[in-house]
Order: sequence, then C-alpha cells, then structure tokens
Amino acid sequence: MRLHRLGITAFGPFGAPQEIDFDALSAAGLFLLHGPTGAGKTSVLDAVCYALYGAVPGARQSPGTSLRSDHAPADLPTEVRLELTVGGRRLEITRRPAQPRPKKRGGGHTTEKAQSWLRAYDPEEGWQALSRSHQEIGEEITQLIGMSREQFCQVVLLPQGDFARFLRADAEARGKLLGRLFDTRRFAAVEERLADLRRVAENQVRAGDEQILALAQRIAQAAGPAGREAPMPHVQPGEPGLADAVLEWAATARSGARERLDIAAAVLAAAESRHAAARRTLDAERELAALQQRYAETTRRAAASEAGRSGHEDAREQLARARRADRVAPALELRDEAERAYRRASEARDRSRKGLPDSLADAGAEQLAALERRLREELGGLDAARRAERRSAEIDSERAALERQARADDELIRDAEGWLAGWEATRGELLARIEGAQEAATRAELLAGRLDPARRRLDAARRRDALAEEASRAERRLSEAREQALDTHEHWLDVRERRLRDIAAELARELVEGRPCTVCGSADHPRPARAGDGHVDQATEDAAQAAHRRAERARTEAEHALGAVRERYAAARAEAVEAAGADSAADPDAGGTADPTAEALAALVDTLTREHAHTHRTAAGTHAAREALAAAEREHAQRAEDRQQAERRAAARTSRREGLDAEQTALHEALAQARGESDSVTEHAAVLQNRVALLVEAATTVREEETAAARLKEADDRLADAAFRAGFDTPQAAADTLLADSAQRALQHRIDAWQAEAAAVADRLAETGARAAARRPPAAPDEAQRAYDTAERLLRDASAALAAARERCAELARLSRRAADEVRALGPVRLEHERVARLAGLTAGTSADNERKMRLESYVLAARLEQVAAAATARLGRMSSGRYQLVHSDARAGGRRAGLGLHVIDAWTGRERDTATLSGGETFFASLALALGLADVVTDEAGGVRLDTLFIDEGFGSLDEQTLDEVLDVLDSLRERDRSVGIVSHVGDLRRRIPAQLEVVKERHGSAVRHRVADGAGE
Repeated sequence: MRLHRLGITAFGPFGAPQEIDFDALSAAGLFLLHGPTGAGKTSVLDAVCYALYGAVPGARQSPGTSLRSDHAPADLPTEVRLELTVGGRRLEITRRPAQPRPKKRGGGHTTEKAQSWLRAYDPEEGWQALSRSHQEIGEEITQLIGMSREQFCQVVLLPQGDFARFLRADAEARGKLLGRLFDTRRFAAVEERLADLRRVAENQVRAGDEQILALAQRIAQAAGPAGREAPMPHVQPGEPGLADAVLEWAATARSGARERLDIAAAVLAAAESRHAAARRTLDAERELAALQQRYAETTRRAAASEAGRSGHEDAREQLARARRADRVAPALELRDEAERAYRRASEARDRSRKGLPDSLADAGAEQLAALERRLREELGGLDAARRAERRSAEIDSERAALERQARADDELIRDAEGWLAGWEATRGELLARIEGAQEAATRAELLAGRLDPARRRLDAARRRDALAEEASRAERRLSEAREQALDTHEHWLDVRERRLRDIAAELARELVEGRPCTVCGSADHPRPARAGDGHVDQATEDAAQAAHRRAERARTEAEHALGAVRERYAAARAEAVEAAGADSAADPDAGGTADPTAEALAALVDTLTREHAHTHRTAAGTHAAREALAAAEREHAQRAEDRQQAERRAAARTSRREGLDAEQTALHEALAQARGESDSVTEHAAVLQNRVALLVEAATTVREEETAAARLKEADDRLADAAFRAGFDTPQAAADTLLADSAQRALQHRIDAWQAEAAAVADRLAETGARAAARRPPAAPDEAQRAYDTAERLLRDASAALAAARERCAELARLSRRAADEVRALGPVRLEHERVARLAGLTAGTSADNERKMRLESYVLAARLEQVAAAATARLGRMSSGRYQLVHSDARAGGRRAGLGLHVIDAWTGRERDTATLSGGETFFASLALALGLADVVTDEAGGVRLDTLFIDEGFGSLDEQTLDEVLDVLDSLRERDRSVGIVSHVGDLRRRIPAQLEVVKERHGSAVRHRVADGAGE
C-alpha cells in the first residue's frame, strides 16, 4: 500500500483546504512530519485513517467529538480525500462526516448525512466511480489492505508511546493489545463457548437431579408412614451417587407399602362380617317397632271414630233437609225476580212524574194519554208562525248585508279619491325609474367587458400558484425518495454482506455425503460450515434488492414528476404574464403590475363582480319599470270607474232598505201573537214538545208498574204451594234450610270420611300380627341403629384404608418408574457434562492437565509474540550494536498464569532480564524494533500485503547522537523494499538530518501544511 496524495478540508485544526503530496515526500524514502505542539501533526494521520476506515484512532472517535474544524466557514463542508495504490489498483477515497449545514430555505441549520465516494483509475478511461456505499467501500478497503482499523493504526501509524507501555506492561495488558492486532477472538470465543457448554451441561445435570429429588419428595409424600420408616437420602443436586440412593430408597418404601396393603385387606374382611350382623338386628327391631306403633295408632283411631258418631248423624240430617229445600229453590228464584221487577217499575214511575205538575201526581194512564193528544194538536198549529219567523230573520240578514255594502262603498270612494290625488307624483317617479334603469344597462355592459379579462388573469395566477405548491411537494417527495433509495441500498448491501459472510454455511447445506464439493471437489465433508447468528438467505437478499430497485424506480418517477411540474409551472407563469399584458392592452385603466398576486386579482374580480351585479340588477328593472307605469295608468282608470259605480249603488240601496222595513213591521205583529209568553215561536214549540214527551213517559211507567204488581202476586202464590208440598210450614223456612252446592259436597265428604275411617279401624283391629306384637316388650330400634352406625363407620374406614393402601402402592410404582426413567435419561447428559467440563477447564487454564495454567487464547498469542520478538530482535541488534535481543517467556510470575512474558537478553552480561529495566533511550529503540517487528508479522498475517508507507510517532528525543544515527540507519534500510517512512516528531536535530519535510504551521484562521524537499523548495 502506497499513499500518493491527501486532501483535507475543514478537518480538525485545518480550516482551509490543504493538499499533501506523499509522492514528493516519499522520493527520499524518509521524511519528517513536524510542527509545534497542537498544530495538527496527529490530525494528518487521523485524516489518513478516516479516509480509509471512516473513523479516527482511539478516543478521538469518542461520542460527542466532532471532526469538523471550528475555523471553517459554515458553507465549506468537511471532507477528506486520499489517493493511494493498494493491491495493484490506484484508488481515490473521499469521505464527508455527518455535519451541520445552513438550510437552503429559511434560517437555521440542518444535519447532512455522512457521504463516501470510491473511484478507481483506469489508464484508458480515467477515473471511474465504483461505489457511494459506506459499507461497500469499507469492505473493499479492508479486503485490499487485509487489516482492520486497529491493526492499521498499530502497524502503519506506529505509536511509540503504546509500544513503550507494551514493553513494561503485564501479561494481561499485552494480551489485550495482541488480541486486537491478531484478532484472536475466535480462540477466546472457543473458550467462552466451552465455558457456556459446561454451564449449560452443569445446569442440565442439576436440573435433572432436582427433578429426581422432586420425585423423591413426591414418593415420600405418597409412601406416608412406610416412607418414614426409612429416611430419604440427604444428597444435593450434582453429587455423584444421587440417582442410586434415590432408587434404593424408593424400593424400600414400596416394600413397606405392600405390607400395609395386606393388613388393610384383613381388617376390611372382619369389618364386613360385623356390619352384616348389625344390619340383621336393626331390621328385626324396626319391624317390631312398626307393628307395635300400628296397633297403638289403630286403638287411638277407634276411640276418635266413636267420639265423632253424634256429629255424623247431625250431618246426615242436615244434608237431607237441604236436599228437600232444593225442590223449593226455583219458586224462590221466580218470586225474587218478580219482586225486583216490581221495585224497578215503581222507581221508574216515580222518576217520570217528577217533571209533571202537582195536579197530575196521581193521574192514571188514561188521563195522561188524553192530555198528550190535546198538546199534540196545539203543536201542529205553529207551522205558519215558524215560516214567518224564518222570513223575519232573513230580512235582518239582508239589511245587515246592505249596511256592509254601504260601508265598503264608502271606504272605496275615500281610497279612490286619496289615490287619485297623488297620481301626478307617482307617474313622475315611474318615469325617472325607467331612465335610471337604461343608464345602468349601459354601465353593466362596460363592466362586463372588464370582468372577463380580470377573471382570466385570476385563473392564470391561481394555476401558477397551485403549480408552485405542487412543485414544492414534488421536491419534498423527490428528497424523500432519494433518502429511501439510499437507505434501501445500504440495507441491501448490509444483507448481502451478512449472506456472503456465511456463504460457506449456505453451500454446506447443499453437500451430500459421497458427492464432491462444488468448491474444493472433495467427497468427504468432515466439518460442514454452520450459519452464524443473523445469517440471511438468498430470498432475503433478493427481497432487499427488489426493495432497493423499487426505491430507485420511485426516485426516478419523482424526478420525472418534478420535471413535469416545473414545466407546467413555467408555462402557467408565462400564461399569467401574457394574460396580464393582454388585459392591460384591452383596458388601459385597469392598473396593476405585470405579474400581480392572486389575492390582489381576486379582490379586483370581487369588486368588479359586485359592481356588475348591482348595475345588472338595476338594468334588469327597465321592463319592470315600464310595466309598473302601464299598471299605474290602468289602476288610475279603474279607480275612477269604481268610484262612479259605488255612488250609483248607494242610491239603489236607499229604496231597498225602505221596502224591507215595511215587511218586517207586519211580521213582528203576527209573531207576537203566535209565541205567547216565549221569546220565539221555536222556543214555544220546544216547550210543547217537552211536555208531550213527559206525558208519554209517565203513562208508560204507570202501565209497567201495574203489570209488575200482578206478576209479583202470582209468584207469591206459587211459592207457598211449593213450600207446602216440600214439607215446610212457610216459604221462609225452606229458604233458611237451603245450602249451596259446595256446602252440600262438604257435608257428604264428612259423612263418607267417617264411614271409611270406621271400616278401616275395624279391619286393622282384626289383624293378629299387630295384637301379638303389642303383647311383646317394647322394641329398641335406636340402640340397634347406633350399633349399625358404628359397624358401618368401621367398614367405611377399613374400605378407605384399603383403597388408600392400593392407591399408595400404585402411586409409588408409577413414581418409581418415572424416577428410573429420569435416571436413565440423565445418564448421557451427565457423561456429556464430564467431557465438556474437562475440555473447558483445559482451555481456561484451570484444569490439572494444563500444567502452565495457560488459556487457549494466551497460548495462541504466545506463539505470535515469539514471532514478533524474533522479528524485532533482527532490528534491535543493529540499533543496540548487537547488545540486546528480545525473547518470549512463558514462565509464571507471582502466581499468575504463564504465557505472555517478554524479556531482553543483554549480551554484555549474558543475563536475561525484564524489559522494564531498560533506560529511556533503550526503551525507545526497543519499542521501535518491537513495532517494526510487529508490523512485519501483522503484514504476513494480512496475506503479505506490501506496506510501502509507514509513520512513526515521537520518541526520538531520548536518544544520543550515536544511537539516533543507528536508529535512522535502520529506518533508512526500510527503503530497500521501496518503502517510505514518515517520522512524526518535533525534535530539532531531525530537521537537519532529514531533508524531506512536511511542516504543520499554526495560524489564526487554522493550521496549514508546507512541503520541504531536498532542494529546499517549499510551499
């Protein structure tokens, strides 16, 4: 790898753009990078690292640290551009970190995303773009250089302070640095993996032992007393022998349970015999008690039946009398009905006589009928009087109508005279209205000619503004589409990287035993690769690529849409300007600018529209005004005619009123004689009709009362005859004896019940068994029940004990089988745990088999350290005039683990001692030799990539002149393989010894770089 040119813009202390020509500096093979403290020497190396890896070394990349220069103007973006040759290809890398920039619209700042560009130089076609993806560029550079960022910073940018500390560090600190450089994470991962497997296996064994102990607890609970005879073994999960102890104890518990089962079966058989005997005794006592109770009850019922005999005879007598009275009941009902009819007729007669005069209070039916006929004859003579009365009312109505007509005509004459008095003024107003409407029509035509152009200008301006907003939205959509396309592109590259990282596992899935591998051709596949965490398949990569293509299509469509909207906006704006010019030509008085706003045009259109509408409405009234004048002239003639007709009608009404008055006078005299004391003939006729109706009702009720009295007398006679035939002295005696059907049924029920009870008692007294039981001693069923209950309880207890014993034996057998299954299943797990634990202890250095107590990663790093010490000794011998050489030591110190010790052999004393005993100058050139040796080893690890440009940072100030010459000779020897070495130092003596220099100068507006080459020229 050789650096050619570095461009720095607004990076670190460099505010202005800076260019560094490494080709010119490297011509001498050795060049010096110097400058005052804080000028930015290290920032040059940071820029190289950032261009390659997108990050700067160490803590300078910590969160919150900005790479942007505080001296740079706001519109100058931070950028690093590096031109280099690596792997036979000339490349140019340009990177910009995420940084704030002024907004394109409005005030304030916005954060611009980080950007990267990678180009390759083709001798025929020049520079060709390769990628803009951070991920793709990072993968390409890492693959070409063969080192990670940390390795590059240790190997190419040799930090002498770090290696001086490395010489004096303990084994743990050396292990951390070497682990980062040689990437021994896979060996540490093996240690962690084995430790994890050991923990998993140990947890599985413990979990299995805990399961066995849990089953043992359940066996102890199921065994009950049998389990307490032999205590459960006291062992902990993971202890050897746990399984055998639990199985042996379970067998003992099962044996005790079977013995208790045999005992329970014998107890149950004895309890069943006692229970059967107690049952027979209880049944005999219950039967004796029932017979004795039956006989005693029968005796009591016989006494009670005899005591109720007199009541039984009375009920029989009462029921017989009631049945004789039932024959008189129909006559009683007829007599009651006749009596009720007579009372109703008497009440109706009394009500009808209340409206008659007192003189007719005792009048008979014939007298009332004669008076009725006389009043009907008088009522028929009032028909002529009714007609005269109706005519008199008609005359009154006609005279009222004449009065209304007279008032209406008087009002019409007054209204016509008032209207005709203002006729000339009304006619003048209508003529003026016609003239104003004609002037408004002329004004409306003028405004219509201005309104249409104004509306065209407004439409054009609105289209222009709408397209401007649409263009803004299209720009936002294009920006979003670009960001989406970039995101999907980065996501696709990330998915592709993850798939390629585990492509071996994907190919391994296609391997078939016995068939050759498509990669290596071997038919044996001892260890096929396995997919790591986060591995993705071809479908996922295709989906990510399809999403990226869709996003690219969306971006292209957004660009086309924005172009189309901008074209339409330009056309609309031109149309608005053309419309404005045309409107100004058509109406010079319209005013306004050539490109007014839509709001101003809308206000103008609104004003013209309102004015045009007002004048149009006024002009539209021309016809109406003329019609109004014609209607007014017609109304003038009509009112004059109406006034004349009203005057003629008034004269005719006077003669008609006199004729009606004479006819009304004659009718009043005839009616006064016909209506008598009433106010009218109709009222007098109504009085006569009311009297006729009262007389008719009174005569009818008198006849009905006489008929009801005759029927009542007939019913009394029939009732007396029926009571005599039924054997009763009076009808009232028969009525008192009557009983309702429900009462008779109740008496019959009492009679039947007594007779049935007497027969039943007689039958039961004849039973011989009950009489024999009554002569025996009293039965004792309660005592027999208690004895039976005791026997039954003992039987249940014995049966439950036997069932529990059987269940206990079955449960113990089931749990014992489960325990045996668990022990068998745990056997392979326990063997696996022992194997994994032995391997984990060996790799972790804790096993007795590992004599040096050295971890696997330390063992690998010790081999690398031996290589580094050998490579460093080749240069250290020249720097120290053959006095010192570095050797690796795997001896243990202070009880710590062995493996990463580093000693120096002093040829003058012949003794091996610790590197911490070296002086300051010796420590510097020893660390320099160690750094160069480490660079050689790491380079070989990276696949032998040539490192044609190296940087060495500080430490030369501690050397004397002779040692400095020897060190510079060693560095100068690196040019033998066409290498260039840059020394970063501010030691003044180096400026005289190294002619090719790159000076970093502090300035008020930011640092700057100056080149000094062999001829003394600079910039």
